[in-house]
Amino acid sequence: MNIIEGPYVHDILEQPAALARTIAGFRDDAAVRQLATASYKRIILTGMGGSLHALYPLHLKLTNHGLPSLVLETAELLYYFDSVLDQETLLVVVSQSGRSAEIVRLLDVAAGRAPVIAVTNTVDAPLAVRAQAVIFTDAGVEATVSCKTWVSTLPALEWLGAIFTGADLSATRAVLEQSAPAVAEYLGGWREHVAEFGSQLEGLRQFFVTGRGTSLAPALTGGLILKESTRSAAEGMSSAAFRHGPWETLGGHIFVMILEGDARARTLNRAMAVDIEAAGGHSALVSPEAASPALRIPQVPDAIRPILEMLPIQMLTLAIAARLGREAGRFELATKVTATE
Repeated sequence: MNIIEGPYVHDILEQPAALARTIAGFRDDAAVRQLATASYKRIILTGMGGSLHALYPLHLKLTNHGLPSLVLETAELLYYFDSVLDQETLLVVVSQSGRSAEIVRLLDVAAGRAPVIAVTNTVDAPLAVRAQAVIFTDAGVEATVSCKTWVSTLPALEWLGAIFTGADLSATRAVLEQSAPAVAEYLGGWREHVAEFGSQLEGLRQFFVTGRGTSLAPALTGGLILKESTRSAAEGMSSAAFRHGPWETLGGHIFVMILEGDARARTLNRAMAVDIEAAGGHSALVSPEAASPALRIPQVPDAIRPILEMLPIQMLTLAIAARLGREAGRFELATKVTATE
């Protein structure tokens, strides 16, 4: 299989280093702690695209600790929920560039009304400069499709969640530090993984990625990056949602990657993989116990599992692009930073 190795491939392979740099930079920042430990009527988690999807594990953590968390796309927040922007609302805003059109507009609208904790990869961006507190990722410059910036955002949000909930930061760091070597372990066989996926693509025209719980973050982001990196028909959704409608599309042209997830989701997701095959579709279960090396991710704590679950999706993007004779992640219509609402 001829993989055209452009900047996107380089960014994928740089993910272990990006994670290690990011996690090494985490501190118990006084400004973050002051905002995160104050009392609010609501905590709104917001971003666009993959940044929005990355917030879902934090939403689960906050909600399960009794904190009033809401997840809202920034565009919707601006035009349909702006009445809640007041001193009783804390905004957690995620943007890798920190200068997307909706993010900049939100900073204007929220100024003097609602405090902001920012999570961003860009130290001089409007989001970093204008937020009341910032957690930085250190993924480095990324060429096109979100990969190393996205996986670096997940530990940043896990760190923020630990501050919100009063968790032991030393223990949190110890867990997060397991992510970089685990990612490096999987990526050590990246060419073989891509070739394995490539051998399964004959006749496939539509791709789905599904998951439950915290695995919904890579599932939704996976659908997004499959589209933008390969220009193929793809969707990310919950495993339950796939049974409610898309199931009727199953046939030999459909490929469904299922993220096995945690103990609560495992049995349901394994059963769905079997049912998809029985219905005539093609399923692939991402799991530490998968027989296929391309689908077998290292066994890691649940807090960092979504980072590892993104990797087989990335390998699939490379395989699809190679089969189509394209350079994965090469933008022809889109831009890295969306400057227009």
